[in-house]
Amino acid sequence: MTATLPTTLLDPVRDGLARMIMTKVAGPDPRAERNRVHNTPGPRWFAPDRPIRRVHGDASMFAGGLRALLLQSLHPSAMAAVSAHSGYRGDPWGRLQRTSFFLAITTYGAEADAEAAIAKVKSVHERVRGTSPDGTPYRAGDPHLLKWVHLAEIDSFLAAHQRYGAAPLDSAEQDGYVEDTARVARALGVVDPPTTLLELRQMLDAYRPELRGTTEARQAARFILIHPPVPMAARPAYGVLTAAAVGLLPAWSRWPLRLPYLPLAEGTVVRAAGDGLTRTIRWALASPVLGDIDKSTA
Repeated sequence: MTATLPTTLLDPVRDGLARMIMTKVAGPDPRAERNRVHNTPGPRWFAPDRPIRRVHGDASMFAGGLRALLLQSLHPSAMAAVSAHSGYRGDPWGRLQRTSFFLAITTYGAEADAEAAIAKVKSVHERVRGTSPDGTPYRAGDPHLLKWVHLAEIDSFLAAHQRYGAAPLDSAEQDGYVEDTARVARALGVVDPPTTLLELRQMLDAYRPELRGTTEARQAARFILIHPPVPMAARPAYGVLTAAAVGLLPAWSRWPLRLPYLPLAEGTVVRAAGDGLTRTIRWALASPVLGDIDKSTA
């Protein structure tokens, strides 16, 4: 007879892991943040069966978020704005928490809260402007720059979900996800965002001539991948996560950031490790310690 470990013995492990993850992502009181997003009464932008809810609620978002940061950095103006104004080095966890909250509130939150979050981001964008090291002026509210950030982000979230998500989307659902995200993009000021996967691919390709690996982009990649503010005990797991994120990047993006391209290892060892880590995060985030979600509003 094979002995199995009682589930109750694993509960403290799962609860502790859930708290550790969510305090980094959502701040010191993740249960309160979760309750605010999901249990505030009122209509939502997206129905419970919409693809955006499935993608943004999956643990694959951790790899997708890192991939998005790396890909977005290849636009010199976007990277110049991040380098000069985001404070990603001095307050990386604060930036992560603000981004995570924005994604959560616009995907699952009440309409009024989603609109307030949009207004706050637009107000910040109005103040973010300057000149990149090559002399090109930029402003965060520029619709062309906003579109690049949006394209890189949703392409990354979708790529991660299709590889590591619990339930990958079919072709119609992928179009649905792109269409869902277009609603948020328009509210932020993006003009004519893609509404299908084909349009997403075409628009990404149209930006390729503008992209390059600047010194700032490579410094950001080193900070994210090699010198992150992560406790030593969590470094092995974080290393798997970053390897998974890099493995999701398109081949053409590797050299500008001085990142390796190892298709055999990425398709076997990295993929298996990334899948295992994503499953572990998904298991942890199902912990009841994070609080219940009111299905009538969420």
